[in-house]
Amino acid sequence: MNEQLRRVVVTGMGAVSPVGNTLADTWDNLIKGVHGIGPITLFDATDYKATLAAEVKDFNPRDYMDKQEILRSDRYSQLAIAAATQAVEESGVLGSAAPERMAVYFGTGIGGVTTITREHHKLFEKGPGRVSPYLVPMMIANMAAGMIAIRYNCQGAAMPSVTACDSGANAIGEAVRAIRHGYADVVISGGSDAAVNECGVAGFINMHALSTSKDPEAASLPFDARRAGFVIGEGAAALVLEDYEHAVSRGAKIIGEISGYGVTCDAYHITSPRPDASGGARAMTQALEESGYRGDERIYVNAHGTGTPLNDKGETIAIKTALGEEKAHASLVSSTKSMTGHMLGAAGALEAVVCLKVLETGWIPPTIHLLEADPDCDLNYVPNQAVQAEVDLCISNSLGFGGHNASLAFRKVKA
Repeated sequence: MNEQLRRVVVTGMGAVSPVGNTLADTWDNLIKGVHGIGPITLFDATDYKATLAAEVKDFNPRDYMDKQEILRSDRYSQLAIAAATQAVEESGVLGSAAPERMAVYFGTGIGGVTTITREHHKLFEKGPGRVSPYLVPMMIANMAAGMIAIRYNCQGAAMPSVTACDSGANAIGEAVRAIRHGYADVVISGGSDAAVNECGVAGFINMHALSTSKDPEAASLPFDARRAGFVIGEGAAALVLEDYEHAVSRGAKIIGEISGYGVTCDAYHITSPRPDASGGARAMTQALEESGYRGDERIYVNAHGTGTPLNDKGETIAIKTALGEEKAHASLVSSTKSMTGHMLGAAGALEAVVCLKVLETGWIPPTIHLLEADPDCDLNYVPNQAVQAEVDLCISNSLGFGGHNASLAFRKVKA
């Protein structure tokens, strides 16, 4: 990495997930192997082939927003505000940088699809006059970033990343680049999605992407031979990123460093990955090289690991290509989607948080429900139970529809 580029560190994190409405609860449950999958409650799924989801439970937006803000915002924005509030409060960053040096890069895969679905019903059932005047600002994919910027007076860039399942990871990676190249000193970054509704679930079902299992213990099965689709999830995760020197100068507690970012496109198919997984492998290789990876370092990979037949096989190939066969088998790999389901645009953000917690605590979260080996998926996926292990470098992979691939690399901070 160019020595003149600024280092980027993380000083605050937050999460609202299917396994906890705070980062502390989320991390505790991930290490315990607790999943958040159950019957859909956010709408009547009686006639749906897929009836399970990983929903955020008992979330009250009034804990973070006033009544008027809630009425004018989609659930995805509400979850984003909650996660960002947690991260900013932990960081203590407010007041340390000029507003024009603070930015927001926040991703979403789908945006306000719950609002679109609801207002579309109104349009055809009650006429155009009953459609909410807030439909457009509630549904657009930049609004979570905009609302976070308004809340914290971030007058630098306020940018959404909309790259399907990569959205959260790309938001973080592009935020890293903005700080490295001097465009901002502080960036609130992450991702949010809330697509557990009639339209979102129906769309994923009809493209044969979702697991149709009725058993929550046998639905989200990354790397298992029984896997047959992902479980749709929802939630948000946020990180406060800072220029290293800025964080040090204000005496901030530094959680970890984002040391590498790789981003590629398969340029192959709208939903299927390249069979040779070369795009995902290149993203990993870029992140490793940018992070100054040495071949003898201990690695943990938080896999994209959706539980679909093609993704898990292809990602295994990508990891082997990027690390080499021997190193890939010696590394620890796990999919926290076995517990959270697929949080879509929030997935990469939460999984970035997971990597930083791994470096902080020395605990590796498991891939739960991994019971039947698949010869195409033959790495150490930390089956069923968390393990303690010191690692030098963490990689988080995100692979999205449209051929998007992103990898983030994380290290402990060294002065």
